[in-house]
Amino acid sequence: MITTYLFYLLSFLAIMFGSMVVLSKNPVHSVLYLVLTFFTIAGHYVLLNAQFLAAVHVIVYAGAIMVLFLFVIMLLNLNKETEPHKSIWLKASAAVASGSLLVVLVGSLKGASTIQSINAFNPNIGLIENLGTTLFRDFLLPFEVSSILLLAAMVGAVMLGKKSIK
Repeated sequence: MITTYLFYLLSFLAIMFGSMVVLSKNPVHSVLYLVLTFFTIAGHYVLLNAQFLAAVHVIVYAGAIMVLFLFVIMLLNLNKETEPHKSIWLKASAAVASGSLLVVLVGSLKGASTIQSINAFNPNIGLIENLGTTLFRDFLLPFEVSSILLLAAMVGAVMLGKKSIK
């Protein structure tokens, strides 16, 4: 009974903080709301009896990635007065990169229902060894393509942060 109320409370907070990420005008406040959203998602993992996943979620997302986001926001210094107009080449490459990410996501979710039905009666479903085996056996190509896309995003962030030489 208490887990039901905790689920509804965490769900309400996650939706509220997630909407504040999008609606906030200040990018630093938006990142801080995203950190709170990650903590509510970690709370959901605890309710699902996945404490390891909750701890890794907090360490990786709320710790490392949010520090990276804050660093990039501070590095870019997002002022509308100093924001240059982007070239059509840069906009086209951003569209190609986001389209590639969409293809990777659709490709990785294509076989999700069959994998779920295969693992429905597996008693070792939550073990890290099985997760690694499935990730590197069944989803190796989407894993590698998404890592290349993340590398391209880092290069793009560095390109955006550099001052243009005229």
